[in-house]
Amino acid sequence: MSDLVVGEDGLARCKWGASTPDYALYHDREWGRPVRDDDGLYERLTLEAFQSGLSWLTILRKRPAFRTAFAGFSIAAVAEFGPADEARLMADAGIVRNRLKIEAALANARAALDLPDGLAALLWSFAPPPRPRPATFASVPALTPESTAMAKALKKHGFRFVGPTTAYALMQATGMVDDHLRDCHVRIV
Repeated sequence: MSDLVVGEDGLARCKWGASTPDYALYHDREWGRPVRDDDGLYERLTLEAFQSGLSWLTILRKRPAFRTAFAGFSIAAVAEFGPADEARLMADAGIVRNRLKIEAALANARAALDLPDGLAALLWSFAPPPRPRPATFASVPALTPESTAMAKALKKHGFRFVGPTTAYALMQATGMVDDHLRDCHVRIV
C-alpha cells in the first residue's frame, strides 16, 4: 500500500494529508513550511503538547478555539495569565481541558519570554541540515538526535511537555525538517 494518495484534484499527497479535508488543507498549506516568529512557534509548540495522547485532527479542529482562549498565542499576553485565566481555560469546552497541559502552556510562555534571544533562535538552532525527502513514512523517524537535544534545552529553560517526540513533531510542522514524501506535490523552498 502506497504512502501517497492521488486526490480528486490529481495531486499526489502524503496519505495522511488526503484522509480528511481538514488534513488536506493543513498538509498542503502549512505542514512543513518554515515558521520563524516567536509567537507562531509558541503556538505550534503549545498545540503539539496538547496533541500528546490525542489525534492531531482533534487539535486542528479545535485550533480556532485555542487561538481565542490563548490570546492568539501571544507569548507576552499568555505569560501574564493568572489563576483566573487558568480557571477560564479549564472551563472552556472548545479546547482540551487538561490541567497539566494548560499549566505547561502558561509556564512555557513565561519561559519563552525569559529567553535572551527569543524562542525562534533557540528552536531553529536545532534544525538539522537539509536531507533528501523520505520515500515512505517507514523511513521517517519519531525522534532524532536534534529533537532530543531540543527537548533537553527546552526543559533546561523551564519548558514542560516537550519530549523528543513532541520536539520532532514540532520540527516537522514548522519546516525545520521536510518530511513530505519524495513524490508528494508539496514543494517547500
